[in-house]
Amino acid sequence: MSKRIIILGGGESGAGAAVLAKTRGLDVFLSDDGMLKKEYRDLLEDYNIPFEEGGHRQDLLVGAGEVIKSPGIPDSAPVVRFAAGNGLPVISEIEFAGRFTDAFKVCITGSNGKTTTTALIHHMMKKAGLNAGLAGNIGNSFARMVAEQDHEYYSLELSSFQLDGITSFKPDIAILLNITADHLDRYDNDISGYIGSKLRIIKNLGENDSFIWCSDDEILHREITEGKTSARHYPFSLTTKHQPGAYTENDKMIITSQNNNIEMALEELALKGKHNIYNSMAAGIAGQLLRIRKEVIRESLSDFQGIEHRLEPVLKIRGIEFINDSKATNVNSTWYGLESMNNKVVWIAGGIDKGNDYSALDRLVREKVRAIVCLGKDNSKIINAFSGAVSTIVESSSMQEAVRSAYYLANNGDTVLLSPACASFDFFENYEDRGRQFKNCVRNL
Repeated sequence: MSKRIIILGGGESGAGAAVLAKTRGLDVFLSDDGMLKKEYRDLLEDYNIPFEEGGHRQDLLVGAGEVIKSPGIPDSAPVVRFAAGNGLPVISEIEFAGRFTDAFKVCITGSNGKTTTTALIHHMMKKAGLNAGLAGNIGNSFARMVAEQDHEYYSLELSSFQLDGITSFKPDIAILLNITADHLDRYDNDISGYIGSKLRIIKNLGENDSFIWCSDDEILHREITEGKTSARHYPFSLTTKHQPGAYTENDKMIITSQNNNIEMALEELALKGKHNIYNSMAAGIAGQLLRIRKEVIRESLSDFQGIEHRLEPVLKIRGIEFINDSKATNVNSTWYGLESMNNKVVWIAGGIDKGNDYSALDRLVREKVRAIVCLGKDNSKIINAFSGAVSTIVESSSMQEAVRSAYYLANNGDTVLLSPACASFDFFENYEDRGRQFKNCVRNL
């Protein structure tokens, strides 16, 4: 096979893969349909990696041995179809990076909670003194870390798009938190395709590997059977007593694995809300499988500070609390956000709809939401879904306008919650940009 590698996409994933290919002596070329950010253009130039921007020239694929596709590029893109049609292997940056490290990998996926759980496990690893990296769909790309600062352990967040491009990549510990309808626009509005992508995390597991999963999740409960993988199973639940695994009983979280028990009062957990009990159970099981000491696991679960853009408190102004949940890019994630609110809510929602069904939010919206501020180019689905549940629904065309409207609509003691349930690309670069703009606008009130 030719050693020539073509990389499609010049963001964090693609640029990282290019650096790794270059440092391993491969002939590499990067192609981006848009214009590269300065930091990635500079990175490629520093490593003397040739690239093009502003479009993909399909003739570049002639003679290539392999194509590495960034997760943001759909399989339906003409250049991807051309590659596949010509028999070229098209893989993800995760698959490529996995070939160049012998590190122990804890890999986390799910529709919701994966970023929090990934960061929590990394926090636990660092507190235990392990040489651990945090990468994947969070922070730096896996490939760039392997190239520039490889670690002995990794906590890796993996999205469905990243999992779509794996063939032989294998976690040592795989965690599947939940599966709910998300990104259906990339899967022809067919949830079975999305389910198949998530289940790829266990595709290559062997009998010496471990699989941690939530048995309370309806789809996982239906899809996961003992025969699905030969890995050791560690399910977790709020209602079913799993041994080995994790469960709750008498306001305690109980983790049982490695012939070892950890008990912890739920009120001691740093992360609050039902969804975060699941995240803490998954992380706790992983900690035991990593043979981290009990006291370090307990301490990590009780002092973790959470992540930016996920139910992140911003400020309290004149009795009104502002919370940044910009990472809530699907309905289920917003459900968790609303479910954890104890006060009346002015809800900022909207963006690019990914085939959302808002009916799951109806009860919570009726119970908790005082007003809705829509922030999207097309808000018709949100307005139609909730016009009978909330008396006040307004539209806005900028974050500044949305924050000001929410502030005026809120009463003393209310919470203004940015929890969009949608992707961000109509008005913002990404959910991080959306969240940071929200925080800046709140601070400027």
